Amino acid sequence: MRFPPFSLLIGLAGLAFSCSGQSQPTPVKSGTYRATLQTKGGQLPFGLAIEPGKQANTYAVFAINGTERLAMDSATVTGDSIRIPMALFDSELVAKIDGSKLTGTWRRHRTAQQTLTLPFQAELGPTYRFVPDAKSAKNTVAGTWATEFSNKRNQVDTVNAVGVFKQSGNRVSGTFLTPTGDYRYLDGNAVGDSLFLSCFDGSHLFLFKAKHDPATKMLTGGFWAGISGYESWVAKADPTAKLPDPATLTYLKPGSKTLTVSFPEPSGNVVSLTDPRYKGKVTVVQIMGSWCPNCMDETNFLSPWYKKNRQRGVEILGLSFERSAEMNESGPKIERMKQRFKIDYPIVLAGTNDKAKAAKALPDLNAVVAFPTTIILDKAGKVRQIYTGFSGPGTGKYYDQYVDEFNRLIDKLLAES
Repeated sequence: MRFPPFSLLIGLAGLAFSCSGQSQPTPVKSGTYRATLQTKGGQLPFGLAIEPGKQANTYAVFAINGTERLAMDSATVTGDSIRIPMALFDSELVAKIDGSKLTGTWRRHRTAQQTLTLPFQAELGPTYRFVPDAKSAKNTVAGTWATEFSNKRNQVDTVNAVGVFKQSGNRVSGTFLTPTGDYRYLDGNAVGDSLFLSCFDGSHLFLFKAKHDPATKMLTGGFWAGISGYESWVAKADPTAKLPDPATLTYLKPGSKTLTVSFPEPSGNVVSLTDPRYKGKVTVVQIMGSWCPNCMDETNFLSPWYKKNRQRGVEILGLSFERSAEMNESGPKIERMKQRFKIDYPIVLAGTNDKAKAAKALPDLNAVVAFPTTIILDKAGKVRQIYTGFSGPGTGKYYDQYVDEFNRLIDKLLAES
């Protein structure tokens, strides 16, 4: 058998390569990266862990904020670029691979016509947040702080909060609790007389900066959120600082004793609290949204809790308020959330996440103040508690207190005849 000349084989291989237009994907180096987003408030740093995936050219990626290691969706590499999606929040990181560095963009798709973007960079190796660990802090900010956030564009929009921080050397972690939820896991540094904190979880982009005056025990600074959000804030050290009782902010209208709901699941099945599934059961109603990281924290608690306790005579119903009331758009998001958190209880599409419209969808309530809001009904279907907001695991002891109180109330209602 005669073979073609070697030069001809090389030429044919080159032709095949050029016709396919494809090359071998550039591998991504595994490890922990120091990542940054360029915001109006400056660089917003966070940790990004990248590990080999289960399939070729895929990677497991985790956003790191404080003690949280939050799994993003499976990342893929095409050519010299990596795409790291977070489908639950309609966002993604897309970057070019250059050795130990990634350079690209964070994108968030608000609507089919609107995409928000910020520059993104990451470098393998550095473990510090804002400044190297050798940088020293003049003072400690550890403790509890009575805090007030103010929006200069709307002076009536002032929110009281409680800051809770831990500090080791110049490393600071903690969060802010508000009447409608917490700011999740914040991580940062105290340097000289300044405090820097940040968080990125695929949905939230939080950047806090402040000056610390130990003489007055005050923090004064700015808070940047997302693409363009900004608020000023002040905080005073106060070990007794606390929020209003979250069980008093949302309540039943006079004359109402139960909650009337009837909404469809993504499958089209209409679910009501009068269904046999809930008869004679202690029922937890979760007002939520797939777009809401605080709801994600609550779901991360409720989903395994339900698996453990459902045989005791309890049920959960999720009322999801999404950015769109159209099932063809929001149904897949609800299903993705159910898969991600292994949810065994029904979640229905109750409407849009506009609080005024959500309140109209639930006419027994005075208002929908926050996502999430948790409503607990006894065996007779009577509302026994409405809890506004959620103190997630990033709040430390406040989360532990919530879990204890939740379990005590459920135990009490289950013991009733």
